[in-house]
Amino acid sequence: MNPITIPNHLVAPTAIAIIGIILLLIFKRRINKSLFIGTLTFLAFYAFIVGTAVYDDIYSQWHLNQFDLNQDGVFSGDELTTEQDEAMSQLINDVGRNFSFITGGIAGFILGLAAYIFSRIFERIKPKLRDT
Repeated sequence: MNPITIPNHLVAPTAIAIIGIILLLIFKRRINKSLFIGTLTFLAFYAFIVGTAVYDDIYSQWHLNQFDLNQDGVFSGDELTTEQDEAMSQLINDVGRNFSFITGGIAGFILGLAAYIFSRIFERIKPKLRDT
């Protein structure tokens, strides 16, 4: 059985996003409301996407280790099954999980920008709604 390793290329961005959320909440009063909403949306979405990829990676490693019956780190004999092959493929061939820090950043930026724009629009029409 191989030890479960933590994917540093995914954990570091997740930790940075969580620290960013904490700092954003601490300095909430000093930041424009729309900027706060857009940045919080980006960081929360990014942390969710990359954090989910970290979980999936660790789970895939754990699932593959379940097929190593004699726990020698090598799959042989009775350990070579179609389920083991599928678990190995799931761990090795998942490009989406390995590049989630990039795709999560792009999707998070788009979502955060949309939240910022909608918040700015709402701030501008809010006084007009109050007057009617």
